[in-house]
Amino acid sequence: MPAIPTLAMSPRSDTPAYDQLARTFTRLHHLDHLQAMAYWDQAAMMPAGGAEARAGALAEVATLMHQLRTDPALKDALARAGDEPLDDLQRANLREIGREWRAANALPEALVQRTQLATSRCEHAWRTQRPANDWAGFLPNFREVVAVAREEAALLSQTSGLRPYDALMDRFEPGMTCERLDGLFADLRQWLPALVQTVRDRQQGEPVLAPQGPFPIEAQRALCLQVMQRLGFDFNAGRLDVSTHPFSGGVPEDVRLTTRYDPGEFISSLLGAIHETGHGRYEQNRPRDWLGQPVSQARSMGIHESQSLSFEMQLGRHPGFVAQLAPMIRSAFGDQPAFADDNLLKLVTRVRPGLIRVDADELTYAAHVMLRYDIERRLIEREIEPEDVPALWDAAMAELLGLDTRGNYRDGPMQDVHWPEAMFGYFPCYTLGAMYAAQWFAALRRAQPDLDRRIAAGDLLPVFDWLRQHIWHSASRWPTDELALRASGEVLNPAFYRAHLESRYLG
Repeated sequence: MPAIPTLAMSPRSDTPAYDQLARTFTRLHHLDHLQAMAYWDQAAMMPAGGAEARAGALAEVATLMHQLRTDPALKDALARAGDEPLDDLQRANLREIGREWRAANALPEALVQRTQLATSRCEHAWRTQRPANDWAGFLPNFREVVAVAREEAALLSQTSGLRPYDALMDRFEPGMTCERLDGLFADLRQWLPALVQTVRDRQQGEPVLAPQGPFPIEAQRALCLQVMQRLGFDFNAGRLDVSTHPFSGGVPEDVRLTTRYDPGEFISSLLGAIHETGHGRYEQNRPRDWLGQPVSQARSMGIHESQSLSFEMQLGRHPGFVAQLAPMIRSAFGDQPAFADDNLLKLVTRVRPGLIRVDADELTYAAHVMLRYDIERRLIEREIEPEDVPALWDAAMAELLGLDTRGNYRDGPMQDVHWPEAMFGYFPCYTLGAMYAAQWFAALRRAQPDLDRRIAAGDLLPVFDWLRQHIWHSASRWPTDELALRASGEVLNPAFYRAHLESRYLG
């Protein structure tokens, strides 16, 4: 593997403007480290009484980081740096610095502060309102979150020339637009419902044994840790904790993952840990020589989700890998007929429409994403109001998955943390990630024709080595389409996603 080039600043100062920018973004990197730890603590460890103080502290840090990004001196430095003798990697970093600078300068400091306060309060209240099914209590905070998100979208739209929702989505998936996404989702709607029905009809005749609990939480945690080690997670640079909603956070040197446990079943916590481990391996393998600079960041959240779904869907449901999980599961909970290799494989590939996105099977997962995308796009672009969300949710769940969700806000529009945190524009990244993951594994199989045999033999290194070389170490050196082209030979092609699903479930 070729050595990773570094971003060292010139000792001769023949790039003084670029060096000035790099120093500023190194400072931002350190502040982002502290901010990430505060977010993790808020979700995993903070006592309830600390919510208001933490909201104020996070708002203060967000304001300070915004001030650094909007320092008037950076505008001149950006203009001058473009004429300096930069190498290709430095120019890629300058491109990413410019992206961050333009987005930051579109937003006034007061709005940044209001957004942080609104989301902190809404997210903290959501943690108790969700289990109480308290939509009425959630709505006032949610209205404020939507209001600041709309204001942010309008300002970003004015600066970028993008439509408001595109401007928000661009924060997570640079270059993606509603026009392109609508085409991808329209294609999915053409063939996915029929595939789901075909697979469900086929699986009706296949008996599957349900595991018999309870499954002690400590045993579940030990199992998750064992599987994470098997997947190469570095516990010297990360840890696993519990939160209301599973997530990955922190920084490459200190990656924080969470899952959640239910004594009545263990598959959700296990697959959740596998999913977050994919995120964690990406973070832990970002190029260390570039850390502190925007070019070291993950390319996009669609690419990030391609890593979590490469682990959870492509690998986690691979027959060869499930066979490796089986003895670990039997060791954790004792032997029972449901833990036979073939039965476990049926359990993790069972297609059954459900209410909860993070627990959805591989085939119906995309329906959850399309539902949220349609609602939040209309919400941001003022076609609907926050109080309209439950009725639209109920109608879409009935149409896409045939489920009745009326009156069930906890397992409906309140189930995810994304909306309380104003992460509008993120949800499409999950399905984009699933598409990219299928494309990566198709390229991997071309490069390693015996890949499936090696996975079945317990050799996961071909997967990790390919991802490290083509995705992890590339970080943001190239725009997304170029990254995909270099990794797989073409830009995003959803045909690989369809081929993967048909092969796994009909092959």
